[in-house]
Amino acid sequence: MAIENWVAQHVDELTEFRRDLHRNPELLYDVERTAARVAEALEAAGCDEVHRGIGRTGVVGVIRGQQSTSGRAIGLRADMDALPIVETSDKPWSSTIPGKMHACGHDGHTTMLLGAAKGLAESRGFDGTVYLFFQPAEEGGAGAKAMIDDGLFERFPVDEVYGIHNKPGLPIGQFAVPPKAVMGSVDEITITIEGKGGHAAFPHLTTDPIVVTSALVQAVQSIVSRTVDPRQSAVVSITTIHAGDAFNVIAPAVRLNGTVRTLDEEVRNDVERRLQRMVEHIAEAFEARGTLDYVRHYPPTVNHPEQASHAVEAAVTVAGAERVDPDYDSSMGGEDFAFMLLEKPGAFLFVGNGDTPACHHPAYDFDDEAIAWGCSFWTTLVRQRLPIGEGARKAA
Repeated sequence: MAIENWVAQHVDELTEFRRDLHRNPELLYDVERTAARVAEALEAAGCDEVHRGIGRTGVVGVIRGQQSTSGRAIGLRADMDALPIVETSDKPWSSTIPGKMHACGHDGHTTMLLGAAKGLAESRGFDGTVYLFFQPAEEGGAGAKAMIDDGLFERFPVDEVYGIHNKPGLPIGQFAVPPKAVMGSVDEITITIEGKGGHAAFPHLTTDPIVVTSALVQAVQSIVSRTVDPRQSAVVSITTIHAGDAFNVIAPAVRLNGTVRTLDEEVRNDVERRLQRMVEHIAEAFEARGTLDYVRHYPPTVNHPEQASHAVEAAVTVAGAERVDPDYDSSMGGEDFAFMLLEKPGAFLFVGNGDTPACHHPAYDFDDEAIAWGCSFWTTLVRQRLPIGEGARKAA
């Protein structure tokens, strides 16, 4: 176990910082308190520069190594926002804000990167520059894209970018790195079926949109089972159906919502195309009208193989080869770090959070024992990717 001495010296302080964030969750871009605490912690750690208000409420810390001959830079990212969930964990540090909680561990992600900032600023044992990206609005607000659109990589140019997420069910002290596809796209679908309403006793005088909807919901399941290559992955889920107000009235329209998840852009494009045709033509077959509103929120999160191997190397150095899975399965959950991986080579990996409820569960809590592992991973990755001396020239 390569937990570093400086982490052990500061783990109690970091734990209390994490628990303070947990007590005071904030949503989406409205993370003013959290961002202020992060900026103050970066300044106290000795960062060379601290920039606020990137992508509305994002924060960037800059740390320069004791050498700068390589001219290289690496970006490390953490997310800061919480979720609109009522917490039921009953921990002493539970949320004090009704209806809001850190149900995905972003408080832990932020704390791990702040701990690494302290260690890196103290030692500066690397050749180049480290940029620390603390982003808002990962949970549905595309905060990563907002920071990029605000000139993140123009102002803070990096050669590589990395992100880390806790993983409930993966033991503390273990790491997992998917070699390519990490998480799925996040797309939202809204389908409207317009028929002709009327009295339920006289269906022959109507065009019943509920009958159309029943046929459509069954049909769209065949997109995955019969048109997507079995070696690929896709999900099409209809999650809400709304129609009518009375038991004896056939509604004139039905509105459906759902989501599509894929791990590949070609599959994503094909699913959208097929879904569009099904909605239009199945409705037409019943003499109704079907429309699809397909909104692409997050693209698939896809690791760059070379950077994924670098993440594995750093994790093995910290935890040992037996505690690192370099071929971890993909997840159909979504992650807006995907936008950063579209711009720069990089990788996204998981650190064990032990036997805790799943992310987004009201009883979830980040395990503070994971803090030291995350901090040590970050500093090890920086030293390996920005090595001093001969290694720097080879890395370049």
